[in-house]
Amino acid sequence: MAWVESVSPSFLARHESEEAGDAARVLELLERAREGLAPLFPHVPDEVAVVLHGSEIALHLAQPYLVLLRVGTAPAARRYLAGWYSSGELHVLSPRRLAKRASSVQGSREMLTLAPAALYARLVIGASNPELPPPFTPRSLLRAARWAWLGEGAAAFFSGQTARSRPAIARRLREGGPPDFPPGLRDATLLGGTVLDLLAREEGVPAAARLASKLHPGGARAALTQAFGGRPIARTESAWRAHLERFAERSNSGPVGRRRRVRSGSAQQLGSEPEDAGEQE
Repeated sequence: MAWVESVSPSFLARHESEEAGDAARVLELLERAREGLAPLFPHVPDEVAVVLHGSEIALHLAQPYLVLLRVGTAPAARRYLAGWYSSGELHVLSPRRLAKRASSVQGSREMLTLAPAALYARLVIGASNPELPPPFTPRSLLRAARWAWLGEGAAAFFSGQTARSRPAIARRLREGGPPDFPPGLRDATLLGGTVLDLLAREEGVPAAARLASKLHPGGARAALTQAFGGRPIARTESAWRAHLERFAERSNSGPVGRRRRVRSGSAQQLGSEPEDAGEQE
């Protein structure tokens, strides 16, 4: 199958010729993501290439980091590790392969559809926060692992994946022990976004962007104390655990019929919950 290119104002997609329609939809998603992130972050890269891989083998050969990341990730989140990023380039499974990877749980397909947007958000966070990759160096990789709850969590939150992760979170809470606060590396992909979600609800979406844009020299707990207006970390942890429980409960309670509200004042996010968000993964 021949490889071809499709372009949009800020992105270039490389894909198999039979996937031109899917590539156009991915480019549209990425342009919307860039538009939503631009008011929140100082740097939103353009001229970004996105490679749509037709198989997991091809993706892993191009981005071997993914294999190691998958091993260290909680089972409930592994299917959503569908790509990787580097300076000026995203690698992700094609929409056709993403659809096949989805589980039967409502919301799984939506989370995977948003994988390109989450990877682009990760690129934006790295461009806006010079202490996080890309570029990938031994030092930046170590920081990325230590702050994975923030980098991966912010990408999930700002792409909209967190709003659709309720059943996956419910599974994680059923199958594993109580998560650390902030979430450790194993839980960063799935639970990190809930910390940003709580912050956005309490302090506004711009506060979540500010948290993701600079690492606090005092570490994660100092960063969270500052982000939540100086509230003692123990109280923030209690609020977060209650927030997690609400996520899990809503995944089993059917449609909640209301929209998520956060104090923002910024452009509408991809992370806004749809009306039936209580059922989504």
